[in-house]
Amino acid sequence: MKKTLRYLTMLTVITLLAVSCTKTDTTFDQTLLTGKWQSGTVFYKYAADGTGGTWDTSDNVTEAEAQAFTWTLVNDLLTQIHILETGGSVPKVYTVTELTETSLKYHDDFGTNFSFTKVSK
Repeated sequence: MKKTLRYLTMLTVITLLAVSCTKTDTTFDQTLLTGKWQSGTVFYKYAADGTGGTWDTSDNVTEAEAQAFTWTLVNDLLTQIHILETGGSVPKVYTVTELTETSLKYHDDFGTNFSFTKVSK
């Protein structure tokens, strides 16, 4: 009985320690995000003031016709609020996995990965 109680106590302590551990937040320099990024025919432009636009040249949409959005980058969470012409908005949240001066990679909660190359500042 003492042996069982000792094992149960050790298991409880290990469980509590494991649960109390927190994930280390990955932080990216948001100034690296500003500029124009391309993935195939899809473009995203991030301005330093937290605004941006996206367009797809395969749909004959130009930068001047881009869908507007606002963005924030907190640690590794990139949030884009797409502003619809009808007056609504669509939030999209991504987890950034890489952000350098030339490369941007992130994924959504559905397992879709995105990869962009910076084409201009």
